[in-house]
Amino acid sequence: MNYWLLIGILVVVIGFALRLNPLLVVAAAAGATGLAAGMAPLAIVAAFGKSFNDSRFVTIIYILLPVIGVLERYGLQERARTLIAGVRGASTGRLLIAYLLFRQATAALGLVSIAGHAQTVRPLVAPMAEAAAELAHGPLDPPTRERVKAFAAATDNVGVFFGEDIFVAIGSILLIIGFLKQNGIELAPFQLSVWAIPSAIAAFAIHGVRLLLLDRRLRRDAAR
Repeated sequence: MNYWLLIGILVVVIGFALRLNPLLVVAAAAGATGLAAGMAPLAIVAAFGKSFNDSRFVTIIYILLPVIGVLERYGLQERARTLIAGVRGASTGRLLIAYLLFRQATAALGLVSIAGHAQTVRPLVAPMAEAAAELAHGPLDPPTRERVKAFAAATDNVGVFFGEDIFVAIGSILLIIGFLKQNGIELAPFQLSVWAIPSAIAAFAIHGVRLLLLDRRLRRDAAR
């Protein structure tokens, strides 16, 4: 076995440890692995081009971000804050629990791209979570505001990560199936999807408790 092929992992570890640009780190890791495998530089570039061409949908981000920017310029975040301010009994934790349920349910149906950090968290969910905290506890100091934003982002991560594996045709399920098959273990995608349900329920319960504890912490900090 040619252990030099694992050099890409070392590049990723070092790059992330130094907090370099993730895109550059991954590209450098792929290039290092290709060179270690004996590929010519032009062949590596061609492989990058083919992968990009096969995944042309990723360029949708070039359309999505300007649209979100225009919506924010014309008051999207302000409207989100106004909306949550009119909901009686709303709190940051309860709002994020509702979003967690929505994210897990849609990811379980294969609708992974229906929401995300760029599409929903930054323009909608985070401002609504901040507004709920301000409505209940008054103005937020910068550390508390950043904590609320971080929980909003984390809620999206937990929801999609533990929800998508319930969908049988998602890439992660197919990757696991392929890896197990290479090691002589035969499983049907449906079997993995079924066993992903308890993990999703546990993740919802654990993160839900964390969000309720966030509400308690916000009340405690406001009382000081």
